[in-house]
Amino acid sequence: MKVIDVLLVAGHSAFYFDDQQAIKNGAEQDGFIYTGEAITDGFDAVRQPGESISILLILENGQVAKGDCVAVQYSGAGGRDPLFTTQHFIPFIEKNVKPLLQNINVNNFLFNSRLFDKLVVDGKPLHTAIRYGVSQALLDAAALSKQCLQSEVIATEYKLPVVAEPIPLFGQSGDDRYNAVDKMILKKVDALPHGLINNVPDKLGEKGEKLVEYVQWLKNRIATVKNDTKYLPDLHIDVYGTLGMIFNNDYVAIANYINFLQTVASPLALYIEGPVDLGDRGLQIEGLKKITLHLQTLGSDAKIVADEWCNTYEDIVAFVDAKCCHMVQIKTPDLGAVHNTVEAVLYCHQHNIEAYQGGTCNETDVSAKVCVHLALAARPQRMLAKPGMGFDEGMMIVNNEMQSAVAQLMRIKNHLQKKQQEKNNTKKKTSVKKVKMTRHMAQYY
Repeated sequence: MKVIDVLLVAGHSAFYFDDQQAIKNGAEQDGFIYTGEAITDGFDAVRQPGESISILLILENGQVAKGDCVAVQYSGAGGRDPLFTTQHFIPFIEKNVKPLLQNINVNNFLFNSRLFDKLVVDGKPLHTAIRYGVSQALLDAAALSKQCLQSEVIATEYKLPVVAEPIPLFGQSGDDRYNAVDKMILKKVDALPHGLINNVPDKLGEKGEKLVEYVQWLKNRIATVKNDTKYLPDLHIDVYGTLGMIFNNDYVAIANYINFLQTVASPLALYIEGPVDLGDRGLQIEGLKKITLHLQTLGSDAKIVADEWCNTYEDIVAFVDAKCCHMVQIKTPDLGAVHNTVEAVLYCHQHNIEAYQGGTCNETDVSAKVCVHLALAARPQRMLAKPGMGFDEGMMIVNNEMQSAVAQLMRIKNHLQKKQQEKNNTKKKTSVKKVKMTRHMAQYY
């Protein structure tokens, strides 16, 4: 099956681009926007609308495969690629990528995905958002060509077992960190609430006291609202390096504080994402490892999640090999082509590090649904309910796609089992006939 044409369509993503450094430096919120000047290169404002570019592959049978180029909310931060805008990148894709997509045979997803992931233009790789969107479209095209689910394409090409079971979901609250939690509890999300603790005075507290109060509130609220005694979600909170800010990167003090948070959260498991941001991959690995080791010394059950400076597949390998954390966030748009997400999850499994297949609120429904199929094939410990910051919308998109895919996979599994049973029964009947015939012929000898 070949591509006969390619369309590029500008669109909105589900959230906004935020200048993380400006927010950390104290940019104040005024309603939904932030006041003050942007700091990170490429930003015109501290908060500006997120953008997407849809890649539409027109196949020779008339079907249309789709993928969305999107970038994370905090673009340009933590070693990530710069801001992604349609005005700049549609002409770039039109000139440098579209000609290579036309007439391509879509049947071999992995070959095609790796081809575009390694493409170099003017001495530079393609922006991660482009590689992300193109590979989504190529995966969709392969599935359409083979008349199967995207997860089946991944499972087949990586020789993975097809498991007809959903992946645990992680809800993110954005700044609505109280009302959104009630929604998460009602819908029994497996891990919550993310929390967006990206500011010291308002969200963390100069001594961490506001986060302690919030964790206590979370535990009490779950006990109050839940209607199922077996429901015990994990608490997963992203602090965006702010613990390093209030404790001056004193790793022992940070670990002691996180251990105390775990005692407050108990019996719920506690995951703390991004306790420090040290401005460099090597320093980040070293810092997280010291925090993790001190938590082990304390006998703490709290777990550290790597995020900042852990962006690419190569970064993830480095963090995993260093055993510097308990879980790694695989932030799907930052890895470029989607096959890198699959390989990152598998690498975590091989080295006994938990894999959190994340992403960003700033994605689209298209990219989120593709990520569901990546997760169903590779089986991370949890997946982000995305896109958006309203929780319900992202939960609906990811959960419904996952449940639909699981139902189809279960139907396929049952059908194959039935065929195998019929085949076994046929063999058994044939075997019985042969035995009877043998006994019948025996009387003549």
